[in-house]
Amino acid sequence: MKPTHKLLFFLCPMLVLGFIYYSSGMLHLPVWGQKTQLETDSTVGRFVGSVYDKQGFLLQLDTKLSQELTYKYGNLSDGVCKPGYAAAKMTAIYPKFIKPAPMFLDRNFKRLAKVNSYLPPFGFKTQERIIDSILTTTKNYGLGEQLDSRSCKRCIIVGNGGILSNKSLGSRIDEYDVVVRLNEAPVSGYGKDVGTKTTMRITYPEGAIQKPDSYEKDSLFVFSAFKPLDFKWLRQMVFKEKLKGTEGFWKSVAHYVPREPTEIRILNPYFIQEAAFQFIGLPFNNGLMGKGNIPTLGTVAITMALHNCDEVAVAGFGYDMNTPHAPLHYYETFKMSAIKESWTHNIAKEKEFLRKLVRANVITDLTNGI
Repeated sequence: MKPTHKLLFFLCPMLVLGFIYYSSGMLHLPVWGQKTQLETDSTVGRFVGSVYDKQGFLLQLDTKLSQELTYKYGNLSDGVCKPGYAAAKMTAIYPKFIKPAPMFLDRNFKRLAKVNSYLPPFGFKTQERIIDSILTTTKNYGLGEQLDSRSCKRCIIVGNGGILSNKSLGSRIDEYDVVVRLNEAPVSGYGKDVGTKTTMRITYPEGAIQKPDSYEKDSLFVFSAFKPLDFKWLRQMVFKEKLKGTEGFWKSVAHYVPREPTEIRILNPYFIQEAAFQFIGLPFNNGLMGKGNIPTLGTVAITMALHNCDEVAVAGFGYDMNTPHAPLHYYETFKMSAIKESWTHNIAKEKEFLRKLVRANVITDLTNGI
């Protein structure tokens, strides 16, 4: 066969296939390096006809619960805690959601596969020995016997936003079983708006209250690590040691935490990891802290509550940049205009995630700031 005939013999079938492909649209051959329509990946945009966004959330957030769950929750009296409600709603809009995730690290923490291979803040790699020594001393790893025994828990995360001012939500906040506060946000003098009850205060070295007499009684000190140095600081707080050296902290840190070891907990770093990479879609950066890939502590606390509470509410969340003269925090004179672009956080993407939760009624926003 002549060379020209061989070339035509090869090209003709290819031309026929190409015509079929472009004219009918029925042949979809996967191309190397591309995702098929059955795959979802954060690096690929939405597929035509897909019902999920790139993070795995339903595009239609008003999806209904199953008939069985609708009947179950619909038959409960108003104000009665709804067992499993937050997780059921979350699973309805985010099918990949898996509820079991311990709130705090315990002596079996090394078995937590999702975090044991990551450095802080997304895990505890290289810090196992110091964590073990801390947990051996703290001895307790739950909320406390009374709360741990409850079959249904209603939790509220109280943010620090100025939107809380003059809302008189204090008594309503105090009705929740678990009241979570963040960093140094005070209670004394602000009870009318923010309540007086504190079940736990989640913080890290630079965010911790520095005046010992400003801590509330009977609240848990919950530690969240963002860098390996933070665990060294926690060990000194637990063992009541004199703080040695503050190099590596980005601002001054507390030198003393007026809590007994049994009142100190270590937050499971899985919630930072899940919030960042699965829920919000921040840059993975090889599993290391990088520009714009650290969720705010408020969103981390909400993520924790979705796994460990039956109903979840928030108050004091949301920054409105259209009101530059509004108070940034309820306890300070700083204005909204004081917010600068953050190196660590992506506020816009984070707000997008939180809005999904509010629109789908996974969480209740008492101050309507989200």
